Amino acid sequence: MNLVTLFLIPLFIVMLIMAPLVPIARGKMRGKKARHTLIANIFSFFGVCLFAILLPIGGLVSAEATEAVAQTVSMGQGLGYLAAALSTGMSCIGAGLAVAAAAPAAIGACSEDEKSFGKSIVFVGLGEGIGIYGLLVSILIINSL
Repeated sequence: MNLVTLFLIPLFIVMLIMAPLVPIARGKMRGKKARHTLIANIFSFFGVCLFAILLPIGGLVSAEATEAVAQTVSMGQGLGYLAAALSTGMSCIGAGLAVAAAAPAAIGACSEDEKSFGKSIVFVGLGEGIGIYGLLVSILIINSL
C-alpha cells in the first residue's frame, strides 16, 4: 500500500472527471453544449463510483481486516449509520430549499416595511429548524446503536 495506489490514482481519476467542468465554471461554455457536458460528467462520476464498488482494486484491504470489520459491525449498525446519514442529509437539503425560498421573501418584505422584520425572520428560522431536527434525529440514532 504505497502513496500512489492510495492517494494519487483516485486523485487523478477525480481530476479527469472534473476537468470538463472548468470551462462551464469559467463561463466559456454555455447552452446545450454545457448541459450535455454536465450530464456526461454526472454519468461518468456515477459510473466510476459503481466501478469502484463492484470491482475494487485488489490488495488495498487484507482479508484479516475485512473479517475484523465484519465481526465488529453488524448489519443493523451499518443500516443505523446509513439512516443517520440520510436523516441529516435530507433534512439539510430541505432546510436549504426552505431558506432559499423564505430568505429572499423576508428581505423583500423588510425593504418595503421595516416593522415586518420580526415576522419574516421567524419563517427563515423555521426553515433552518428543519436541518436541526434532522441532526437531532441522527444523533439519537447513533446513540441508540
